[in-house]
Amino acid sequence: MKHPYKTREGGATVTIFVPYDCKNHCPFCINKEEYADMTGFSVEKICDSIRRMDAITPRCDFVFTGGEPFADLESLQVMLDEIPTTHKIYINTTLPVSEYQSEEDILTFLEKNKEKITCVNVSRHMQHYVVESNDDLLARLPVPFRVNCVLYKNYPVKDLVPYLERFHKIPGASIQFRFDYTATTPENLYEEEHDKILHDLKEVARYTGLDGCRMRCGFHFDYKGMELTYHKTLPYSTIVETDPKDGVTYDILYDILIKQNGDIHSDWTGVLMDVDAYEKVVFEPYDLKWLERIA
Repeated sequence: MKHPYKTREGGATVTIFVPYDCKNHCPFCINKEEYADMTGFSVEKICDSIRRMDAITPRCDFVFTGGEPFADLESLQVMLDEIPTTHKIYINTTLPVSEYQSEEDILTFLEKNKEKITCVNVSRHMQHYVVESNDDLLARLPVPFRVNCVLYKNYPVKDLVPYLERFHKIPGASIQFRFDYTATTPENLYEEEHDKILHDLKEVARYTGLDGCRMRCGFHFDYKGMELTYHKTLPYSTIVETDPKDGVTYDILYDILIKQNGDIHSDWTGVLMDVDAYEKVVFEPYDLKWLERIA
């Protein structure tokens, strides 16, 4: 650690990489190579780190990702049980269904944990990178859900409206379109004029506003009453900034990672966190705010 830590009120989001793999090969995924050698991966060590983070920031958000969180429901349950109800919990998933795991298995699991799970973020891309469960399963989920879609490189623009119509008919659906975060820079984070995705969405949906912070932003739309967001975020999660009030330079953390072996990182770039120093973290108001709203 070069500088003392600062983060938003409540604490930085803690993303947990489950210690088991998925069967997908999405071209924009930078996590896949981490699962090539699973030596040292441990549910127990992850649980130790969950307890440590809960003790420091008892109201931070937790996100399960991978890998595929729902690929091992028993292990996921063990990790979920370690998180008190003071936290919001999000799960990134493809909702995998196979000969070994049925739709009913997933629904039973979610029903059991519906008081703890804030939202399930379901990957459904315009280009088929993964084996998808039936869309009808989304309508049966006993927890809130959001559809996540990475618009990767030369995505098929002609399929945009059919894609929106596909989910518009499912009660409770909203969609978050995502820019390829590996290509996001401070220079293009808020850039609009040359953003092809933004222009494509404005052609088919009503633009309603923009929110954002130092690290990420969201362009908001309405499509026939269904909420759409176009999300852009930087590929790292630490901002180095000097506070003009006290003259101290801080590492401002937006995301903390619990890796598959239980190690705690302070950034997506592989930086190990000084957990003892984080116990003395300075809090600031969250800088995410609406920058533009259109009625």
